[in-house]
Amino acid sequence: MNHMASKSADIRPGITLACTECKERNYITTKNRRNTPDRLELKKFCPRCGKQTVHRETR
Repeated sequence: MNHMASKSADIRPGITLACTECKERNYITTKNRRNTPDRLELKKFCPRCGKQTVHRETR
């Protein structure tokens, strides 16, 4: 059995953050599934909108 990065990847999966206004996928980050089981929402700068907007986690 070869379990390379399964332990760390299970708890902290990589996610993409997309702008809720223009749907542009601007940021890639990781989140802790244990602390935030629901979808992540952060206010980040969207270069396409040219302002701070709410960015939501996409699959």
